[in-house]
Amino acid sequence: MHDIIVPAMGESITEGTISKWIVQVGDAVKQGDLLLELETDKVNLEISAEQDGVVTAILAKEGDTVKIGETVGTIGAAGAAPAVAPAAPPAAVAPPAAAAAPAPSAAPAPAASAGQTLASPAARKLAREQGIDLSSVPARDPIGRITPADVKSAGNAPAPAAQAAPSPASDKTATANYAKPEERRKMSRRRMTIAKRLVEAQQTAAMLTTFNEVDMSAIMEIRKRRKDSFKEKHDVGLGFMSFFTKAVVGALKAFPLLNAEISGDDIIVKKYYDIGIAVSAKEGLVVPVVREADRLGFAEIERTIVNLATKARSNTLELSELQGGTFTITNGGTFGSLLSTPILNAPQVGILGMHKIQLRPVAIDAERMENRPMMYIALSYDHRIVDGAEAVQFLVKVKEMLEDPETLLLEG
Repeated sequence: MHDIIVPAMGESITEGTISKWIVQVGDAVKQGDLLLELETDKVNLEISAEQDGVVTAILAKEGDTVKIGETVGTIGAAGAAPAVAPAAPPAAVAPPAAAAAPAPSAAPAPAASAGQTLASPAARKLAREQGIDLSSVPARDPIGRITPADVKSAGNAPAPAAQAAPSPASDKTATANYAKPEERRKMSRRRMTIAKRLVEAQQTAAMLTTFNEVDMSAIMEIRKRRKDSFKEKHDVGLGFMSFFTKAVVGALKAFPLLNAEISGDDIIVKKYYDIGIAVSAKEGLVVPVVREADRLGFAEIERTIVNLATKARSNTLELSELQGGTFTITNGGTFGSLLSTPILNAPQVGILGMHKIQLRPVAIDAERMENRPMMYIALSYDHRIVDGAEAVQFLVKVKEMLEDPETLLLEG
């Protein structure tokens, strides 16, 4: 007999939610076969079989929260019989004497205590949230236990038809009180974590945002001239993110407190440059990290970002790829944002927001105006250790390097 145990998943993760069982009791599995998917605060993990055998028990249902080291199922040797759930304890008072009844051919399903319906904790919670009476929910489980899926099915059942049509006099009242269409969705574990971290960042940091704008003409001209040869040589496109990553690294070297964090009464200044790149995925925003960005060339940065973004959207990122960033870049311009105030990715003390490139009239001198591709950029920072003057100068440094891309090779 072998237990299916929730594995250790990193220092900051202590529990997860079973999002999907791939196998059922009685299924034969081989070593390495996928058993279940586990949703954690940061990534989804797949738990595989560590030996050949047959699934003999599933001890935690989909939607249940499980902790590291908890046993969620068992695998027995090939041919092993599935485990039978224990019968309910006998009642305290014996029933009146009666003629002996023939023994049943199969073990009876476990009974719930008097006046209580047998249901999983997740099912009870869902029923409370949706206002559903568990005693009215039919169970599909062989042992009579109500699962979250049963509750959802009951909640989606059509309402009974009205006994009689309302009278004309009550039409206005009926119209005013009709049930407006709603959909209740349970927040995923990742969405709950994102919500919690963003609120904590705003409550614990003295966050301010400063703005500037960048003339993107020079970068767009370089990309126009070089994109084909760059793609042919490096097999990856020349995007904007490599320019911004290089500019951020150069500015962090000039203003190192933006590459720091607060630890108690101390300031920890990082001497390395691991830049987080915010990526929008189906389950929510994730921030994979480009390691040692100061040592990478443009092609290496672009290739790393493409790889991380692909893994983020296919939900295959590893925990190591999400931990330890020193500064973050987020690009709301991808979705058309013209201006925003990004929220810090704690414990970092700085985040740069990129926005949509838009043609705007720009004064060249006292007599000339030109339409230029302009982008607003925003720097949110923790005012506890970063002064306003330093934050403004940091953003000006980023602007200057982006408008004169040759300096990225020298300072980035």
